[in-house]
Amino acid sequence: MTSMLSRRSLLKAGAAGLAASALPLGFARAQTPIVLGAVYVGPRDDFGWNQAHAVAMDILKQVPGVTVIEEEKVPETDAVAQSMESMINLDGANLVLATSFGYYNPFVVETAKKYPNVQFRHAAPLWNEATDPKNAGSYFCYLNQAHYVNGVAAGLSTTSNKIGFVAAKPIPSVLSNINSVLLGARSVNPAATVQVIFTGEWSMPVREAEAANALIDAGCDVITCHVDGPKVVVETAETRGVKSCGHNASQAPLAPKGFITGAEYKWETIYKIYADALAKGEALPNFIAGGYHNDMLRNSAFGAGASPEAVKAGEAAIEALKAGKPIYVGPLKDNTGKLVIEGSMDNYDPVLDGMNYLLEGVVGSIT
Repeated sequence: MTSMLSRRSLLKAGAAGLAASALPLGFARAQTPIVLGAVYVGPRDDFGWNQAHAVAMDILKQVPGVTVIEEEKVPETDAVAQSMESMINLDGANLVLATSFGYYNPFVVETAKKYPNVQFRHAAPLWNEATDPKNAGSYFCYLNQAHYVNGVAAGLSTTSNKIGFVAAKPIPSVLSNINSVLLGARSVNPAATVQVIFTGEWSMPVREAEAANALIDAGCDVITCHVDGPKVVVETAETRGVKSCGHNASQAPLAPKGFITGAEYKWETIYKIYADALAKGEALPNFIAGGYHNDMLRNSAFGAGASPEAVKAGEAAIEALKAGKPIYVGPLKDNTGKLVIEGSMDNYDPVLDGMNYLLEGVVGSIT
């Protein structure tokens, strides 16, 4: 894999310029039609991961000269290779967006080798500059920044000081979201804690409901999550009369009484960069990543579950993140008492990509 350091350097040096070039509806006319093929592992209206990508595709559909082809519920098997080849051979796709983690290797890699004149981009930082095809690449958004805002708002909206977190798997990106919620909450409410339950799967609605209920039974009065489709978690919280923060896309319609805010990807910023480059006949970047500083994230509009103080503090936190305020400022210990962060860390420091701990203040275990 391309080193985290080189990817982060690329991000810091070039992301602002890339984002600035992505004018929403100002694409140059291309002699070759722009056909974007998007493949989703689940339904495009799942109120989660897949919907976040589909929302971006809906925006691109309004751009003159851009055609969008979508296929949903495609498993992480040979089926995705067949879907991508169909988009290329039948629909003329010149850029294929593979949006699920398990699509990349071997399916994106091998299909890119087979079709060297088609561009392939995958929604996870897995592209390896040394070994992978040059017509492939990765894109990624650091959603923990928006989860930090969730934490700020949750910390001022809880009365029990207990925030519940339903998580899929203890991998670095998930752990970063959990820890960022804690740090956001404690920045405004030092008594706040986060209790986490891992389900072991990205999509397991029954377990997700059980976990949410268990957290509520333990006294958590704000529930959030990192699973592919947060629908069940947010609906369970609303049914039980507790507040919720969202993940991936907006779940506001599911919780009209208790929704506070949510961490959302803004994939359209990246997809506009790709479409603009294709329209101009320019090479697509092999790696794009970012967060609040280059318009690749947003928080859902504040809902009825957010107190006025929470709204004000959450909005201030967003502006601070845009200006580069660090989330991880040491000394910080994990919840076993080990010092894990000594000083202040830039939000894009590559060390954070290897996160393998839960901070002090998080109740739960990764083992």
